Amino acid sequence: MENIISDEINNEEKVRTKLTLLFFMEKMEIPLTKNSILDICCIENDWLSYMDCVAIIAELCDTGFIYKAQNAENDELYSITYSGRECLAQLYLRVPYELRERMAEYVKLNKLSVKTSQEYTSTYVKNEDGSYTVTLRIYEPMISTPMFEIKIKAPSRQSAIEADQKWKRQAPNVYEFVYENLVNTD
Repeated sequence: MENIISDEINNEEKVRTKLTLLFFMEKMEIPLTKNSILDICCIENDWLSYMDCVAIIAELCDTGFIYKAQNAENDELYSITYSGRECLAQLYLRVPYELRERMAEYVKLNKLSVKTSQEYTSTYVKNEDGSYTVTLRIYEPMISTPMFEIKIKAPSRQSAIEADQKWKRQAPNVYEFVYENLVNTD
């Protein structure tokens, strides 16, 4: 009898953790890398254990409640599917109210920064002459190639780092300027 009760409790906990992840992904409304999901759900907030979260991501992909795609940098991006949303709509009350509230508040405060970190990327590499080539990119969610890419030469590592930091804040303005002046022919 104890084994049956224990199995039921474990099963209920597993369902709750899956619904917790689906609830988070629905609230975020943007595709997320596995690392972003793990960082937010397991490290920053302790909503799920790391091992449970890794297993749940795989299980939800297998069942079709979330799907996975890759961007040009081979990052896997995960997003909730229509089936996942339907399941969540029927069972979301199994996620404790306090947890739902904490998750909703986190998303409200952090969604833009998470989105920005995934859509506006930059890398830099050292050149033979000691300078650095900085590659700045803008991605659309779930698109494998960048919609905008520019390479610039920086004289030092410090200036490459500064370009990286500024890119996160200035990418929309730079893109708008380039688009309006080169593409938009109105």
